[in-house]
Amino acid sequence: MHVALVAGSDAGHAFPAFALAERFVSAGHRATVYTGLNWSDAARRRGIDIAELPGLAATDVDDDADAGDKLGARAARMAQLLAPVLSESGAELVVSDVITVCGGWAAQLNGLPWIELSPHPLYLPSRGLPPIGSGLAPGTGFRGRVRDALMRAATATSIRKGERQRAAARVSIGLPAADDGPSARFVATLPGLEVARPDWPADTHLIGPLLWEPTDDLFDRPAGDEPLVVLAPSTAETGAADMVGVVLEALSEPVLGRRVRVVVSGLHRPTAEDLARFGGGVPAPITAGLGRQDEVLAHARVLICGSGHGILAKAMTAGVPVVAVPGGGDQWELANRLQRAGAGRWVRPLTVDAVADAVRAVLDDTGHARCAERIGESGTDTVDPVVVAERRVGLCA
Repeated sequence: MHVALVAGSDAGHAFPAFALAERFVSAGHRATVYTGLNWSDAARRRGIDIAELPGLAATDVDDDADAGDKLGARAARMAQLLAPVLSESGAELVVSDVITVCGGWAAQLNGLPWIELSPHPLYLPSRGLPPIGSGLAPGTGFRGRVRDALMRAATATSIRKGERQRAAARVSIGLPAADDGPSARFVATLPGLEVARPDWPADTHLIGPLLWEPTDDLFDRPAGDEPLVVLAPSTAETGAADMVGVVLEALSEPVLGRRVRVVVSGLHRPTAEDLARFGGGVPAPITAGLGRQDEVLAHARVLICGSGHGILAKAMTAGVPVVAVPGGGDQWELANRLQRAGAGRWVRPLTVDAVADAVRAVLDDTGHARCAERIGESGTDTVDPVVVAERRVGLCA
């Protein structure tokens, strides 16, 4: 079976596609990932077949500030460019990232089965939940249910507008206005990070997180016996600003009141000014750079991050509690789920004292680590996405 995986170029969407491609290849199938080429060197080193997703770069007529336009008109343009590419490749199944709508539409143009991949919890609206992104737990009792209903009503206008935009965009490329949706959905998260809903969609499968490392290099951890703290700034544009400098000052011995070792894991090295806020003597117990996060987290006591799903899933898999500094997007939702589960704390607004207080609380209460371990262990209750995909194309019973 030849599987085409379609995803945007952001790490939080491209990396899960790479991880799933490796799963297909390990099972004896062929997989091609259509995405941006900014990760092509790392992907090809791992033997992943990667190709440029046509039309990914925005044009002068694209309005990415309008989510409806981005998921409608722009998706239609990209679908028309992608459809002949998929046809020529001989793809038999398309797996399309949830926000890279063009993949599913291109599959429909070619009459191919397709599966939607959510590289995080399921974010479809639900009649039993407050709007996703609010960070709120489902309301209980009469007042709680009314609160949730009112919040859903407040977002319904925007949802309907987006549906109209998508219907018009589909018609413009010869697809029916009504979208029958995917053959199945993959939800690539830990069950412990998901929330119960009364309207879980049919053929929607929890497959566990799809974790992928862009490097084989390992971090040189600072010497010593002090607790190891990993700082992983968000890779998303919506991440909290000035996170590195504020957090490093909070972790400095004069502020935190104890000595810790620090690894800063990021695509960009901290500035000299940010490193100076940590201090720590000579040599300072801090290293920074790009290395395997899964390996260093196995030795960490606390992770401080922007609460993107990928890094949270790595931490929970390693049983490491989190101090979350959420930015925009779904980071606020995930940070609240994490804190409600007892596996860490979130900090907002971002201040030196707030970060220091949260780190001390997580270090001093081992219950946070136990909760993180329980969430990580929930990953055993998932299904094999390759088997689901094979059934969709009739390769197994």
